[in-house]
Amino acid sequence: MNIIMPQLGETVTEGVVTKWYKKVGDAIKADETLFDVETDKVSTEIPSPVAGIVAEIVVGEGVTAKVGATLAVIRESGEGKPAANPAAVSAAPLAASVAAPVVSNAPSGRPRVNAADRLSPVVRRLVAEHSLNPSDITGTGRDGRITREDVKDYIASRGSRPATSPAVSAPAPVQPGQTIAFNGIRKRVAENTAKSWQTAPHVLQVAEADFLRVDQARKRHGAAWKAREGFSLTYLPFIVRAVSIALGKFPKLNASLQGDGLVLHRRINIGIAVDLNFDGLVVPVLKDVPAKSLPQIAREINDLAQRARAGKLRPDEMTEGTYTITNNGAFGTVITAPIINQPQVAILSADGIRKKPVVIESDGGDSIAIRPVGVLAQSFDHRAVDGSYSAAFLAEVRNAIETRNWDQAMEA
Repeated sequence: MNIIMPQLGETVTEGVVTKWYKKVGDAIKADETLFDVETDKVSTEIPSPVAGIVAEIVVGEGVTAKVGATLAVIRESGEGKPAANPAAVSAAPLAASVAAPVVSNAPSGRPRVNAADRLSPVVRRLVAEHSLNPSDITGTGRDGRITREDVKDYIASRGSRPATSPAVSAPAPVQPGQTIAFNGIRKRVAENTAKSWQTAPHVLQVAEADFLRVDQARKRHGAAWKAREGFSLTYLPFIVRAVSIALGKFPKLNASLQGDGLVLHRRINIGIAVDLNFDGLVVPVLKDVPAKSLPQIAREINDLAQRARAGKLRPDEMTEGTYTITNNGAFGTVITAPIINQPQVAILSADGIRKKPVVIESDGGDSIAIRPVGVLAQSFDHRAVDGSYSAAFLAEVRNAIETRNWDQAMEA
């Protein structure tokens, strides 16, 4: 069976094979991790679709391959030996093309690579998240490489936990005058955002929303939610629900440009931008949001974000997005003008929610109250819609946030 480069996003055309977990001649089980791949959308482990023997490795580590290109061949159980493929790269040449790892005497007796030697993106993020020194970790992988399990075992043995959430951890220290080469994700984010900015006429519109009802629901349900679920109930699930309601009424923003027309999507699939410890962004997608309850949305957002940072997203969880939300509110931002995630036509930034004095109008006269007010900033493609359509959409999002019975929604 040919193993091909998977499609890890609608606009992704290629990926980099960053690590092979098996060599030619190794047996592999179905769903066992076969290789790591990195694109502008994700760094993830790809499992083998079948059980068998690795017959050929066609694309070596560090090599870029187009989506659909053959990366390896697996001889499934019961198959005869396949004919030689002159285009294939055998294990020996691959090994010869890679410098031998620097090893030291590890306590377990296994060889161990130098701390800086070819950590996979998954391992690199886990090490950074827990502020670990790779030199302290014994690698049990092929050629003594450090695996994710090695890091987890090391963390468990010393009781280490990340000091802060990955979303708000301090960036890695740098030196003035230092030149920092882009990693694969950063390079592709740069390419895609520049292309989007040059292609789509971006327009920014901003609306404020009173989050009083959302705040009240969070206060009533927050403690029990965290005790039961193990994570905090944030504003984001409420915003996602409100956006899904508004997209149902304004379908031209749940769309993609195609030639001289607009393709309106039947499903509402909302991508959530997830920061990878300041090292790039990925956008996992919540599928069919209107069909999900508010608690389901909250659980799925947390699950996708955690697995995104651990490099455990499945390829299908990065595709079919129809609208994107980026959440910078944790940093207290006022207004963010996000860049559209092509081929979509709009993206929303949920910025900081702060207590502000608000004029409350009533039949008895105006009064001033202190309310939690949030900023909703939408960038839209002017080729797809005009300002009035976008503004009406934002008004619908605001209306849902301010008037829905969120207590009832939390009990669904």
